[in-house]
Amino acid sequence: MDIGTILQYTTFFSGVLMIVAILLQQRGASLGAGFGSSGELYTTRRGLDKSLFEATIVLAVIFVLSILAGLLLPGVSG
Repeated sequence: MDIGTILQYTTFFSGVLMIVAILLQQRGASLGAGFGSSGELYTTRRGLDKSLFEATIVLAVIFVLSILAGLLLPGVSG
């Protein structure tokens, strides 16, 4: 496999995993909580929620870097 194919697979799988990680996260306080409605505006992330949040950040960085690498490396984008 060449580097272009690896970057395409990396982009695809990191994108799919990022979507899954975002959908698995708990819903936070709605926008109404910031304007005096019931509910907390800020909550501390703990346990699995924190791990899932950090994994989402890592997947987003991998996704962006794989796209940039595909654009910047000569002969990779096709």
